[in-house]
Amino acid sequence: MKVFKFGGASVNSTERVRSLPGILRVYPDEKLLIVVSAMGKTTNALEAVAQSFYSGDAEKSMTLFADIKKDHLNKAESLLPGGRPDLHSRLQDIFTEIEWLLLDKPTRGFDYYYDQIVCLGELLSSSIISDFLNETGIFNQWLDVRDVFATDDQFRSANLEWHKTEINVREKVEPFFRETNIILTQGFIGATDSNESTTLGREGSDYSAAIFANLLNADSITIWKDVEGIMNADPKVFPDARFIRELDYDEVIEMAFYGAQVIHPKTIKPLQNKNIPLLVKCFLEPALPGTRIHSRHVRHLPPIIVLKKDQTLIHLRSRDFSFVGEEGAARLYSILSAQHVQANLMQTGAVILQVCVDHDPEKIEKLVLEAGVIFDISVEKGLTLLTIRHYQPEIVQTLINGKEIVLQQWSLGTVQTLIRGFTELQP
Repeated sequence: MKVFKFGGASVNSTERVRSLPGILRVYPDEKLLIVVSAMGKTTNALEAVAQSFYSGDAEKSMTLFADIKKDHLNKAESLLPGGRPDLHSRLQDIFTEIEWLLLDKPTRGFDYYYDQIVCLGELLSSSIISDFLNETGIFNQWLDVRDVFATDDQFRSANLEWHKTEINVREKVEPFFRETNIILTQGFIGATDSNESTTLGREGSDYSAAIFANLLNADSITIWKDVEGIMNADPKVFPDARFIRELDYDEVIEMAFYGAQVIHPKTIKPLQNKNIPLLVKCFLEPALPGTRIHSRHVRHLPPIIVLKKDQTLIHLRSRDFSFVGEEGAARLYSILSAQHVQANLMQTGAVILQVCVDHDPEKIEKLVLEAGVIFDISVEKGLTLLTIRHYQPEIVQTLINGKEIVLQQWSLGTVQTLIRGFTELQP
């Protein structure tokens, strides 16, 4: 039994969706659980709907949603000319789920409404793709993952309730495999005990696939992308980026932690726990071997370059020039945890702490307000964090030459440099 995950890039057009049957026919007798993401930029478009709704611009939110609705109906018609009544009914049910919400006024926090609205993308894409595959002879069972993935109510970054989810997989997923070889479902989303939709964090479809792989004891998981496999840098920024044939779990976790947009940070642990290999393959050229991720240590890796734009540096200074010390650092970590903010880089001095985080205005405002009770605070925005693992001094120098360095940290295997502003960097 295998788990496949098709991301937004692999289903961002009807032409690419039409390529899926060719990939799946290579596995005619295999049990497959397929996780799909929203189509193309649908998640971004739904985020705009959520923002307009929450800001009180009901008319704009409905207009934006109408565009999304029209786009998906057009794609469904293109893939299934003449339509299928069961698909039309399901799509209308999904549309209605959000349209009713948009008619109300927000009374809860933004993150709650974000999850109720943004989850729509995966439900729409999976519904259309499932019916298209059935039409082409790739028979499958569509499954609403919200009936399976039980989570807490930490909206936009929900935590999986593993025990409840395991029971749901046993009772609601495994029986389908006695009737069909293929189950098609959504990534990124789940639901609370109150049947409120939740999301597992941006780009969480990889994690969804890994959860299924773990609970179904899959032989492997394959993430299908529009690149040959994992590269040592983003090829859109670094044209000379190199393909990496194999990686170990630990290295991929490090890459994800530092911000590499290759695998969702939570993906590896469920696989590592059961020693399930992960393949990253190209759906445009499925015969290519791709990158294989496993438990065996991989040596002699090339320098791995990760860029994170839109960073904010928070300076926290002791008010009375007393040492910040362990207590000050501990209190800062407590505040970061409470606000669900990850420190991408932290540096401690005698009377000052500096912490670099992703720019999230709402979370940073809360963090500054809480930390301001203890520290004098200043904030610097618009920074870029450059991380290089397995670095070579000459590559570091080439990349930072002429750049205005705000903060820098070196360790045995990794160097991080916070740069003011951003210009195109080349290795």
